[in-house]
Amino acid sequence: MPDLSIIIVNWNTRDLLIECLNSILSTAADLAVEIIVVDNASTDGSPAVVQRRFPEVRLIGNVANIGFAKANNQAMAISQGRYFLLLNSDTVVLPRALGALVRFADEHSKAGVVGCKLLNADGSLQESWASFPAFWSEVLGRNFRNRPQLPGMCGAYEVDWVGGACLLVRSAAIQQVGMLDENYFMYSEETDWCFRIKRAGWKVYYLANAEITHLGGGSASRTSPVQLIRLYESKIRFFRQHYGVASASLLRHGLVIANVAGLARHGMRWLLWANGRAEISRRLGAQWKLIRCLVGRQPPEGAASK
Repeated sequence: MPDLSIIIVNWNTRDLLIECLNSILSTAADLAVEIIVVDNASTDGSPAVVQRRFPEVRLIGNVANIGFAKANNQAMAISQGRYFLLLNSDTVVLPRALGALVRFADEHSKAGVVGCKLLNADGSLQESWASFPAFWSEVLGRNFRNRPQLPGMCGAYEVDWVGGACLLVRSAAIQQVGMLDENYFMYSEETDWCFRIKRAGWKVYYLANAEITHLGGGSASRTSPVQLIRLYESKIRFFRQHYGVASASLLRHGLVIANVAGLARHGMRWLLWANGRAEISRRLGAQWKLIRCLVGRQPPEGAASK
């Protein structure tokens, strides 16, 4: 039985994927690992590169983009490890990170999920932990952060949920609560998973001593209308599933109001500022499309995997 089954979902990130796989192979020498890449119908030659350059990697090639959750579940269904590690293709594993994650999980039998410290390309901290969503944190967004402060930022901290860019989960916890909810095409699936795992009595930890660089946005940008629609719809689904229909409806109306306010703000900028009107017009169009989707006037479009 491997110590760790590392699962990477890829969609058109060939060069980033190569860097990610090289970083795993160069830092996991003290662990028994299996690596599974699930390719969601890439058109950039990713599958061929994996087969040619990384013969030790198990490759699952999908004929369509089936989403982040379903692709990870495909790999988990055939994984053999004591722990599963969901890892984004746009990450670079730093020395000792994988060993630290496994050792911590071995030493803490109630740890159902362990996340690591994510770093930006320049070495700065990338926030990857948070409390579970609440109405005001979702409506106000960055103006009302939902991330508890972690004093000292070293050692381990119990948190509500950690991001799916690097998420270790104990196989026993999966056996108890099930795999990722495939109704989330992308976004909020890890929040839902951590919620169910914690509800079942396991703990979720953020381990600051394990560091991984996350370049971010390898397959998707949350600034595009399609990705924002996916993001908001996933948040509303989470509320409906765990807080009730009334809370989900309240959140939807709150998000509409917040985006109408944003539309008015961008409209004023367009009227007052001659420079940059093309970019402001783009934002106006994106926000209007988002509002139409939230009120049910425009269905969500297809979106890329994470």
